[in-house]
Amino acid sequence: MKINNGYISKTAIIHKNVCLGSNVIIEDGCIVGLPFAKMKGECTVIGDNAHIRAGTYIYAGNTIGQNFQTGNKANVRELNTIGDNVSIGTLTTIEHHVHIANNVRIHSQVFVPEFTILKSGCWLGPNVVITNAKYPMIANSKQTLQGVIINDNAKIGANSTILPGVEIGGNTLIGAGSVVTKSISSNVVAYGNPAKTVRKIHY
Repeated sequence: MKINNGYISKTAIIHKNVCLGSNVIIEDGCIVGLPFAKMKGECTVIGDNAHIRAGTYIYAGNTIGQNFQTGNKANVRELNTIGDNVSIGTLTTIEHHVHIANNVRIHSQVFVPEFTILKSGCWLGPNVVITNAKYPMIANSKQTLQGVIINDNAKIGANSTILPGVEIGGNTLIGAGSVVTKSISSNVVAYGNPAKTVRKIHY
């Protein structure tokens, strides 16, 4: 089915209050605008030239910029703000109330929880896990969540884990397999468990 010069598969489901830009491709088995608990009629906006690959679910209330793309079976929960030129890989989960700036690349099987902020041009390798609950399963855990901030052009290596409340500085590289327990400054290389700064990056 052609809409605004794009293409929507016959097996895709597009809910009410979804606004699609031009040249949007939505493949088989996708659901866009999924209702969520306590929903109040929030709209879902997806900009021009998006390519949403098979099996992806995007909940209602997301505002997504131009040139967005997903791998297969990505899951984007409600009430997120996503900029232009953002890529979300296969089997990645983006929870709700996440802010993703322009030119962010998120690879396959990444987990991004509530209140995470991913700033412009940052890069998350495969199987990166960001966390936001310092003490899971305690009685008030939902009230004590701490979001992670990953600053402009930072790069997080594959299989790394970022603990709640951590901030990664701009242009910093976190080596693969690291466990980041404390904030890391800008323009450095850090790795290990726990991750430690090993050298500066000079430009």
